[in-house]
Amino acid sequence: MRLRVEFTTEPFDLEEPPPHAVAARDLVESADLDAVDVGPFGNSAEGGAEVVLDAVDELLRRSLASGATRISLQVSVVGGAPEETGKAGA
Repeated sequence: MRLRVEFTTEPFDLEEPPPHAVAARDLVESADLDAVDVGPFGNSAEGGAEVVLDAVDELLRRSLASGATRISLQVSVVGGAPEETGKAGA
């Protein structure tokens, strides 16, 4: 399965990127993700499910540790079939 993650970290600073935004940017740029798009008001990247989920975990941890007070996150399936979990409704 292929996933797309879109996220923003707050608080915003229009003068220069705050440490939490730099931490998030560095993570997505160094991870084994593709279609990476980093911008001042939102970021996105795509990749295999495990790579994206691992990156999201680390993104949350690094951004919060670097001062983020809010992280808005959306994950979408963009290719392949969802894997069977063996759980009804999952």
